[in-house]
Amino acid sequence: MRIFTKKLPHPDLPAEEKAQLLQNSEYQERMVESTFLYLTLDLPTAPLYKDEKEQLIIPQVPLFSILAKFNGSTEKEYKTYKENFLKRFQLTRLPPYLIFCIKRFTKNNFFVEKNPTIVNFPITNVDLREYLSEEVQAAHAHTTYDLIANIVHDGKPSEGSYRIHVLHHGTGKWYELQDLQVTDILPQMITLSEAYIQIWKRREEDETKQQGA
Repeated sequence: MRIFTKKLPHPDLPAEEKAQLLQNSEYQERMVESTFLYLTLDLPTAPLYKDEKEQLIIPQVPLFSILAKFNGSTEKEYKTYKENFLKRFQLTRLPPYLIFCIKRFTKNNFFVEKNPTIVNFPITNVDLREYLSEEVQAAHAHTTYDLIANIVHDGKPSEGSYRIHVLHHGTGKWYELQDLQVTDILPQMITLSEAYIQIWKRREEDETKQQGA
C-alpha cells in the first residue's frame, strides 16, 4: 500500500505561526510504499444510546464505511506523545487472501476498553477494486473476495471468550468452533457477531464462473 503522511503543527499555536510552519518542508506530505500483513479497520466511537427501557442499544456500521480508510483520500489524525500527523492509505496490490483486523480494543493507562459496534458485512462478493489506485486497477483481473473465516470476541476485554466461524469449502457450509465444540451455523448469524478478525479469499476466474452458474 501507499501511506501518505503529513505532519501537523501543534493545535495550541497561533494561526499565523501554524500557517508559517505549514510552508516548511517538514510539514509537507510524504509518501512511502509498504507491504502489509493485515488491514486494521477502525471502528467509530460507540455512542451509548439507551432505549425507553434503559437497555443499551449497540450501534452498527457498514463494512464499506470502515474500509474507506484505504480509498486514498480519507484522512485520519494520528497522535504520538509529541507530534500529530494526518495519514491516508491506498492499496496498490491485492493478495490472494486478505486479513481484516477490526480494532475493538483500545488501551489507556488504566484499563482496556472494548468497542461493541457491530460491523454489517456481506459474506460474499466484496469488491475492493475502488480501493486500488487507478494506475494499478488494470493489472488486477480479480478484485472480489469471499469470507472464509470469522473470529469473534464475546464479553468483556479482560474475561471474554472467542468463537470461530469457518467455511467448509467442499460443502459450502459454515461451522462454529468454540473450544472442542463444533456446530452448524447459518451464514446470516455470522453477520450479527462482534467480528474481530476476518479472513477473505480472492475469487479466481474458475470460481467466478461457478458462482455465476
